[in-house]
Amino acid sequence: MNASVERQFAQTVAEHKSTIYTVCYMFSQDADEVNDLFQEVLVNLWKGFEGFEHRSDIRTWIYRVALNTCISLDRKKKRAAEVRLTMDINLFEDRDEDTRQVDMLHKRISKLQPFDRAIVLLWLENLPYDEIGQIVGISAKNVSVRLFRIREQLKKMSND
Repeated sequence: MNASVERQFAQTVAEHKSTIYTVCYMFSQDADEVNDLFQEVLVNLWKGFEGFEHRSDIRTWIYRVALNTCISLDRKKKRAAEVRLTMDINLFEDRDEDTRQVDMLHKRISKLQPFDRAIVLLWLENLPYDEIGQIVGISAKNVSVRLFRIREQLKKMSND
């Protein structure tokens, strides 16, 4: 691969770094896992970069690669699930209301199926329904219906 392609790849990653991190965050439990997912996404983006044909927007392609990578790794992780017990919890930790709300939302979203999690993530990124549909491979109308069902599902969840 030539230096021009490497520079173009580095520039593309720099421009879309926050998008990639956001996707990785939604599929992770801690900062280490975010970084691991980020590295995996970069590897997959690099593998497909020269073959990207620009039939869709580069951001759409990056979302698709990032979501597919995170969903695949999430499935592998669940198949090889290990139970981790930890005793280093500070029950007296001072946390403000906003932080608790964000934590609660993250926990509930993480209970969703990977496909639904992807749709919520894209919606939270303020993408239009037609672009969400393009990224995940369904119609804009189907995105609307799924989001309604997901919202209902999130409302019914407990905070465990």
